[in-house]
Amino acid sequence: MPPPPPPLGRGRKRAAHAFDAALDDAELAAARTALAQGRWQTARSLLARTGDDWDCRGHRVTVLAQEPYCAPWTRDWLLAEPDSADAAVLLALALVRRALRGKEKPVRARESCHSAAALAPADPTPWLGLLMLECSLGAEEEVHRLFAEVRARYADHHHAHHLMVARLAERRPGVGPDPFHEVYDFAGAAAEQAPADSPLAILPVIAHTERYRVLAAAGHEPRDTAASGHWTGRRARQVMRAAFDWWLEWEQEGHPRRLVDLNFLAHAKVCEGRSAEAAALFHRIGEHVTPSPWSYPDRDPYPAFRAARATALGTT
Repeated sequence: MPPPPPPLGRGRKRAAHAFDAALDDAELAAARTALAQGRWQTARSLLARTGDDWDCRGHRVTVLAQEPYCAPWTRDWLLAEPDSADAAVLLALALVRRALRGKEKPVRARESCHSAAALAPADPTPWLGLLMLECSLGAEEEVHRLFAEVRARYADHHHAHHLMVARLAERRPGVGPDPFHEVYDFAGAAAEQAPADSPLAILPVIAHTERYRVLAAAGHEPRDTAASGHWTGRRARQVMRAAFDWWLEWEQEGHPRRLVDLNFLAHAKVCEGRSAEAAALFHRIGEHVTPSPWSYPDRDPYPAFRAARATALGTT
């Protein structure tokens, strides 16, 4: 039997810290609430409306999959509609999430992702689930293979590129600062190959930030970003300027994960000491803070975000 709905007060303390993976997607937040109460029909309708907007579909499925009771309620959905590709992919990513928390065997999550992929061959989302799993548990060759599977279905997949950048940034942590590290080449090439209006233009900033996370953890950069030269070199300034200029020209109001990019870009501008540019980004972010990158390298992210925003906006 599926578990009973959680008590209405669940999660209030976490909500007070504003870490909401749904970001500003009100429909997604409503569907997640309904799913927590066992009403999977709302998630069904949401995913049907999402269609083949792959970035939006990936975002919505991964967020719904984080709901603790997603797997049992989605199994109910599959009992009612055994051939539902939407139900299959939601169950697959719910099992991926459980496997990453050590509450499910990875082999079962992999099998579920492959079953979902068979029901919807054009959908990159089951492969995104596999990529999420292998970025944490898998070998390098398998990670690259799965990224290629995602790109074969949608070349500019936002979430998949972010996963790859985070994984590549962790290669060779012991070498210290290296302007020729492969993560920079990967991010630069992806940004250049993407359409002019693609948010992948900000990927070099993501790469720079993820590499800082790795270097600081390894002791090659100060844990205080203000004391780190990582953000003030010539290459860093070029990357930040190009990304900010892209945002000014192409701001993607409708992209489901744009607030992830804005948090990274605001963090970079704070680290760079560009308060006016950071302030413009904080105005767009509002309260939609994301734990990464404000937690880098080992900080409490919400206070770090609040302090950085207050400084940039002059409200300290």
